[in-house]
Amino acid sequence: MFAIDPHPLVELVAFSSAFPVPLEAMPPSEKLKSLLAATAPAPLHSDDGARAAVRDLLRHGGYKPTGRGKPASEYLIRASADGTLGSINVAVDACNAVSLHSGLPISLVDLDRAKLPLRVGLAPAGARYVFNASGQELDLEGLLCLFDAEGPCANAVKDSQRTKTHGGTRHTLAVLWGTKALAGRARQAAEWYRALLEELGVASEWK
Repeated sequence: MFAIDPHPLVELVAFSSAFPVPLEAMPPSEKLKSLLAATAPAPLHSDDGARAAVRDLLRHGGYKPTGRGKPASEYLIRASADGTLGSINVAVDACNAVSLHSGLPISLVDLDRAKLPLRVGLAPAGARYVFNASGQELDLEGLLCLFDAEGPCANAVKDSQRTKTHGGTRHTLAVLWGTKALAGRARQAAEWYRALLEELGVASEWK
């Protein structure tokens, strides 16, 4: 589905999903919501080593993954700890649960909003995009991003508002930002992610 520019560290895994009904008509299961707690039983567990490896991945292009620019998986750990990681929709909940426990940031894109072709590579100087409904922007220079025909649309820090899921979403692309320093973890996390969705009747396929 997409090309990946040469990169010495990235171990990217991706899959697409087709939901049987729009997300607004598909409530998350109690099992899925329970996985938003860091203490929930899970096949993967984040730790300081995983966090350091992910930050090293993002630093490679010159990006500084600190402060408000830290990996999304670190936000989830904090939100779960302070009780603010709540349910959003079945697609986002599955994404957040797997990211929380694996320690890997995951992008979730509405495929019907993205414009082909897709590519993964480093964002150039001056690249920015809006990442929330309030219009806040993220400086992307040097950050590994997913690009569509209109420019960068997702990364390991914050996804673009332009291609985020919404109530009417039926087709998604999940991109797990793995690193060779954690060899095999992205694939293991993606397999668990797909299994969670398939339990809910969501079909998925590797990309």
